[in-house]
Amino acid sequence: MEYRTNWVDYAKGIGIILVVYGHVARGLQNAGIEMSPTHFSLIDSVIYSFHMPLFFFLSGLFFYQSFEKRGSKRLIFSKIDTIFYPYILWSILQGGIEAVLSNYTNGNVTFSEVFALLWEPRAQFWFLYALFLVFVVSAFIYSFAARSLTAILFVGTALIYVFNTLLPDVQLLNYLYQNLVYFFFGIAFSVYSRESVFAKHQFLLISFVTFVALQAGYHGVLGMNYSQRGLLSLVLAISSILFVVSLSMAIEKPSLCWLSHIGMASMNIYLMHILAGSGVRVVLTKVLGIQSFSVHLTAGCLVAIVAPLIALKIFEMIKLRFIFSAPISKWFGSKEGEMKSQSA
Repeated sequence: MEYRTNWVDYAKGIGIILVVYGHVARGLQNAGIEMSPTHFSLIDSVIYSFHMPLFFFLSGLFFYQSFEKRGSKRLIFSKIDTIFYPYILWSILQGGIEAVLSNYTNGNVTFSEVFALLWEPRAQFWFLYALFLVFVVSAFIYSFAARSLTAILFVGTALIYVFNTLLPDVQLLNYLYQNLVYFFFGIAFSVYSRESVFAKHQFLLISFVTFVALQAGYHGVLGMNYSQRGLLSLVLAISSILFVVSLSMAIEKPSLCWLSHIGMASMNIYLMHILAGSGVRVVLTKVLGIQSFSVHLTAGCLVAIVAPLIALKIFEMIKLRFIFSAPISKWFGSKEGEMKSQSA
């Protein structure tokens, strides 16, 4: 697989739109601006069954190439730059704002919760915390394991996921139990797959039918939800990821380049969308007195995506440094510290 393929940005665009929708809809539900509970629960569970596994998968796609190029130490330092640093900075920024404005928002955030970030990530930032752990563990594993063992490693992480209830119930380890498998699925995809197969319209049709059938069976027939992890949820997530992969390859065209641009800025949107979406909800309810769910959902999703893109442009114009990454790896002698990369 090439180091960078456009369909990945389309997949990230799809993923981050689902993330924004999920968080905005949950925020409205918690604020008492509700849609039908049945519809909300179904849509919420379908999205949460695969949207974050999708991002772990996409992060794993380029892991091995980066590992071969940099080695374990330099790779980890580069992820301190682009994952752990923004995790710390934006956890404090968002948490501080939420603590100050807690009277106007859904939550009752305290500063003690904000500064517990090293052992207890909160809000959407759990993903960055977990992703950094996954990178560290994966780099350690491949320091001893050959590339040819990727399939075995993927199966091993799948077994850990399926039988995680038999393992120690420690939050830090739970992040690995639940997400390492999707990262290794991404590594395996990059090592073994032929992209031409997934780009075919026949595969798109098959993957779509499979996606609909499995989601309907899982949620409708079995009455399960995304939080019930096991073999079925793993199969559901992987089949959903493959559908998004095939769909992203099929829609990779100039007329949809806006989706690619959103995907390329997915990390920036992920870091800022909660503040933007919550701000819209506060203005609509407290200032304008609007309680319509559809108005809130539409406005919240649009602003939560567009506002971070505008902020990103402003940050670039004023040359605001170290807002999304820091050259920590450069300080430790790594040339890659000067590089900018997207990790979500």
